[in-house]
Amino acid sequence: MQQQPDTQAPAPQQSASEQEAIRRDKLARLTAAGQDPYAIVRYERSHSTAQVLGQFDALAGRQVSVAGRMLSKRIMGRASFAHLLDGEGQLQFYVRRDDVGEEAYAAFKDMDIGDVVGVRGEVFRTQKGEVSVHTRQITLLSKALKPLPEKYHGLKDTDLRYRQRYVDMIVNPEVRDVFRKRSLIMQTLRAWLDERGFLEVDTPVLHTLEIGAAARPFVTHHNTLDIDMYLRIETELYLKRLIVGGFERVYEVGRIFRNEGMDPKHNPEFTSVELYQAYADYNDIMSLVENLYEHVTRVVCGATSIPYQGQMIEMAAPWPRVTMADAVRQHSGVDFYAWRSDEEARAALAALHVYCAKDATKGDCLSLLFDTFVEPQLVQPTFIIDYPVEISPLAKRKASDPRITERFEFFICAREMGNAFSELNDPIDQRRRFETQVTARRAQGANAQVDEDFLNALEYGMPPTGGLGFGVDRLAMLLTDSPSIRDVLLFPTMKPID
Repeated sequence: MQQQPDTQAPAPQQSASEQEAIRRDKLARLTAAGQDPYAIVRYERSHSTAQVLGQFDALAGRQVSVAGRMLSKRIMGRASFAHLLDGEGQLQFYVRRDDVGEEAYAAFKDMDIGDVVGVRGEVFRTQKGEVSVHTRQITLLSKALKPLPEKYHGLKDTDLRYRQRYVDMIVNPEVRDVFRKRSLIMQTLRAWLDERGFLEVDTPVLHTLEIGAAARPFVTHHNTLDIDMYLRIETELYLKRLIVGGFERVYEVGRIFRNEGMDPKHNPEFTSVELYQAYADYNDIMSLVENLYEHVTRVVCGATSIPYQGQMIEMAAPWPRVTMADAVRQHSGVDFYAWRSDEEARAALAALHVYCAKDATKGDCLSLLFDTFVEPQLVQPTFIIDYPVEISPLAKRKASDPRITERFEFFICAREMGNAFSELNDPIDQRRRFETQVTARRAQGANAQVDEDFLNALEYGMPPTGGLGFGVDRLAMLLTDSPSIRDVLLFPTMKPID
């Protein structure tokens, strides 16, 4: 429905602060007259705007009550048209002085764009064919003291849209559709996993250790215990404890916190899904991923072929599976297996003008070549498998080659979407890898520690297990064709305005 012109739009010379002053004067007059516009605690609605529009044949001539925010108003002498916006859409209503009374009509004319109103009246269709409500009673439910952005230009400032999402959703209703889709994504993910016997659980957000992972944590202090604590950077180690304890399929939808940079793909607070399946390996998890993503895409988007930023992405299974070494050789010409030492690996990167640390290992170098030459090419869904052990501290080694682990990441639109492995369940090997990782992190100034309790759990025996972690926000970006992670976060992290 096209929004009608607002004949009450302020004069160009009238500033926002002047408009606010006028609205506050109106509020003062209402209050002085004993008409508190915030006093009503409940309004009985019979229908939503979408129901009125969609059920016109059944509702024509019948009385309905609707409520929402007034978006436009056209005063035409003794009769007027206006539109209200509720959670499902917008609907026109017609107000005539002779129907509502002179006093109520004068009060309506004094209302502002943005005010929340309740409207009772009969459903009809105008001569121009627009479904409307012929108003018999209009009630001011909440006075808006700030004017909405001028509708012909909308709220275009990206920074302001993220800071004031509540205004963004009023004037850019398509934004609400993004978050409805995000909610559907979450419902569909949970239902699919639940149907396959996965148990949803909750694990601690506050950790007592800064574990040896690469991400930097946020640090806080627990006053009663007088210890520093760390907001979790993953849910992995607690979920694996549950596998040890006898749950064979578990998952968690969890808020994750990483004290790192911000860009279109990263926010310091985000949502992940991690799941673990006993008696499965990374091949089983690959099948799970491609089937889950195909299902969610079909439910949310209605098809498996979807647009993303000008490209068509085909989400139907099966997806290609390529080893990291083969992918790097294909796109850079460098053969990981030809390197006889870390020095040779670093020299190969230098020849390609790819920077690496002076102590980079062969595994580190392979990863850097992958990031540089391969990842930008992975537009269609692809599994990259068999990662070096140096960059996979929680993954099980391949029996055929101990330099490599049974790990994969999957990529869509040149973006890493998730990470998985056949989980390392050897407590002795796990201790060695933790200690190596902690040493490296401490050299960087972190207060990293080995998680002794997790190692203790492994010593009780963890069955062969496949595990997976993926970001909900990046999936939501993909399925809503959103270029930035901030577009799919209701309230993204923003630097305070000075």
